[in-house]
Amino acid sequence: MFVKMKVAGIAIDPLINTPIVILKDIEEHNVVPIWIGILEASAIAAELEKVQLSRPLTHVLIKNIIQSLNLTLDRIEINNLKDNTFYASLILKDNDKIIEIDARPSDAIAIALNAGVGIYVKDEIIEKAKAIGGSENETSKDFENKKWTEILENLSPEDFGKYKM
Repeated sequence: MFVKMKVAGIAIDPLINTPIVILKDIEEHNVVPIWIGILEASAIAAELEKVQLSRPLTHVLIKNIIQSLNLTLDRIEINNLKDNTFYASLILKDNDKIIEIDARPSDAIAIALNAGVGIYVKDEIIEKAKAIGGSENETSKDFENKKWTEILENLSPEDFGKYKM
């Protein structure tokens, strides 16, 4: 089962100075943070801010290719989390045929924002993102992860401000 999510914003992880795209479900009960690269963060930020560029960035080019092939981008799905790496797919339609294309979540999110299609996260991925340490022998990393979870779950879009390039 998949849950529809939205991009709540982009933040910078202060510990490692890396961008994080924050996904929240429509009711804002669940949060999924995905650490991404700076270029992908810039592409997502450009889409969130509705920046019009004179030439297409890669995610716009991909959307244009999909359209020129008379395919329809139906949605994107974030469908796996393995070894702290998220996996995603572009779900395309060719008439009655479904085509699933492997993609990095950051690229898929940028494409989805540009194309105006839904972002869906597998419910077990949401649970994995929430399931942070809880053993009696809690390490400092487990404690830090719990703190991040609490912070991320209580963030609102206003907390993010604008992403600076």
